[in-house]
Amino acid sequence: MANVTFKGNAVTLNGTEVKVGEKAPNFKVLANDLSEVSLDTYADKVKLISVVPSIDTGVCEQQTKRFNEEASKLGGVEVLTISVDLPFAQKRWCAAEGIENVHTLSDHRDLSFGTNYGVVIEELRLLARSIFVVDSSNKVVHVEYVPEVTDHPNYEAALDAAKTAQ
Repeated sequence: MANVTFKGNAVTLNGTEVKVGEKAPNFKVLANDLSEVSLDTYADKVKLISVVPSIDTGVCEQQTKRFNEEASKLGGVEVLTISVDLPFAQKRWCAAEGIENVHTLSDHRDLSFGTNYGVVIEELRLLARSIFVVDSSNKVVHVEYVPEVTDHPNYEAALDAAKTAQ
């Protein structure tokens, strides 16, 4: 399992660590309208999955805004931001911040995504900051478990992987 800290303190990640080359695990999360969404929802498309602990905190906000800006340059790539925030809070935040190019999805109900991708922080019931790029055949082509949850991910590596996967 990835070694991850939150504010310098080690945390326990629950679930199954995902590795490059593996088939991406399916998951069930909620869209902002409470409809159920899964990996299959984005079949035959490249997916850049940006995982944040809570959408309206500093680094999470910056991460989501950055991928929202970059999404229009990625063409056929679906950019998903997943957190355990309630769908209503995600929708409100996106409206206030003008987020239109990213699908915000909530894993609050049963931590399906977090468990299947090994990012559930046991001590906080939040998701660890991470990035996954999945190609159109659902093969994982890029993984980053950010070692310190309060740090930014490597945006360029994720964006390059998404571009290459097209």
